[in-house]
Amino acid sequence: MKLFDTTLARLERSLDVRLARQNVLAANVANVDTPGYTAKDVDFQAAMAAADKSAGSAESMTLAAPDEGHMSTGTASVGTRAAEIPLVDAGGSAPSMDGNKVDLDRTMVALAENGIQYGASARAAGKKLAILRYVSSDGNG
Repeated sequence: MKLFDTTLARLERSLDVRLARQNVLAANVANVDTPGYTAKDVDFQAAMAAADKSAGSAESMTLAAPDEGHMSTGTASVGTRAAEIPLVDAGGSAPSMDGNKVDLDRTMVALAENGIQYGASARAAGKKLAILRYVSSDGNG
């Protein structure tokens, strides 16, 4: 049995991608009144695949650059893996009169869902670390 498997590393990457998605969704909310703004989202599956593919590199994972006229979404660092977190247009909403494509209701639901998934990943990582702590203490606490 392997003591150190890839589970903890994958959970770490998952947390980093979820954090980046939270930043992108928050930027959508911040730009809800910006004329012509197109809502963005993070493709979680593609981001995890990119992180897995570049697991041996020495750079950090960053968000794809947004339009210069929009508020910053920040960047997310993922340990020592180099990859770009793919941003996609968040569809499903007709633009308003000023061309803004942010659907505030959908964005708030996505924020809540992402927060729940982040919490689940954090609890799973905590459980994994608790198992390792228990094993390292020879079962004495």
